[in-house]
Amino acid sequence: MTWIKKTGFMLVFLLVFLPFLGYSLGGLYNFLPTLLLFTLVPFIDYLVQDYSNPNDQQEYSLKKDWYFKAVTLIYVPVQIIFLSVAIYIVSTHTLIWYEWLGFCLSIGALTGGIGINLAHELVHKNNTLEQFAGKVLLSMVFFGHFIIEHVRGHHIWVGTPHDPDTAKLGENFYQFFPKAFIKSFIWSLKFEKNRLQKNQHSFYSYHNQFWWIIFAPLAISAFCYILGGWSALLFFIGQAIIAIFILETVNYIEHYGLERQKLANGQYEKVSFQHSWNANHWLSNVILFQLQRHADHHLNGAKPYQVLKHIDESPQLPTGYLGMIFLALIPPLWHKVMDKRVLDYRSKHNIQLNVR
Repeated sequence: MTWIKKTGFMLVFLLVFLPFLGYSLGGLYNFLPTLLLFTLVPFIDYLVQDYSNPNDQQEYSLKKDWYFKAVTLIYVPVQIIFLSVAIYIVSTHTLIWYEWLGFCLSIGALTGGIGINLAHELVHKNNTLEQFAGKVLLSMVFFGHFIIEHVRGHHIWVGTPHDPDTAKLGENFYQFFPKAFIKSFIWSLKFEKNRLQKNQHSFYSYHNQFWWIIFAPLAISAFCYILGGWSALLFFIGQAIIAIFILETVNYIEHYGLERQKLANGQYEKVSFQHSWNANHWLSNVILFQLQRHADHHLNGAKPYQVLKHIDESPQLPTGYLGMIFLALIPPLWHKVMDKRVLDYRSKHNIQLNVR
């Protein structure tokens, strides 16, 4: 890994200043950070791609380098600070409605695009500190159930009709979003109930993770209201809604139209490189901690972000996630670009549709 790429993972600590730059400029400049993320980054992605993979020796060294873990852990208090400052601003200053909206969008883009993404990285680890750090990030966006459903559900059922986070070919984002959001919550409840029964614990015991999943964000909400009133509370809820919206858009993108084949015995084929969309665009990959090397992530769920590899044979997105989010929000444009890619990939690899 080049020193430029290694250093690039610290870009997130510069991005957190963008919403406050927009706020200080005032007016419509509050939308500037969001516009930069979803226009400038895709443009740079178009110019700079990264297909490099570490060899075995480099992978060993990268895994041992504590720098990469430190970046993810340091981000947690950074998010607590910038979210607290943002809430303080809206509760002590009068913003025009569009200034409030732009500022909220910019903060939500960070807590969703970076915060939930890093929580995803952290909850895949067995380390207690990293698990706790991931829970803190998820609590700030009302999305704690992700830690249950993602690991015990999505990674097992991806590419099948049982996975609410796998979008079907022809399904648009606005059809996908409510289904994914509601079903993933229901599934996480089911998984937790089964875990508690298996370990002979009552659903109402302190062992139930839903105690913190529900009450941690509620406690933060109450704290916001006590200190800053309705303006602080509404802003906290608003940025969380935006963060969740961004996460579900990414979920929509990651496996769109990719299916695991059902075998004669009724089981599904193993997860392979064919079941995740990849994007090797340099800038969005360092901002998103290589989440876009998604096929390798699904093959090796606990693999640290710094050693995730590009897989040539996996389906490739035309741009990084930030550009694809824009496409996903405009269904005719999305289907024009992506449906042909899905069908071409299926044809090339002789993949047949499951009969439903």
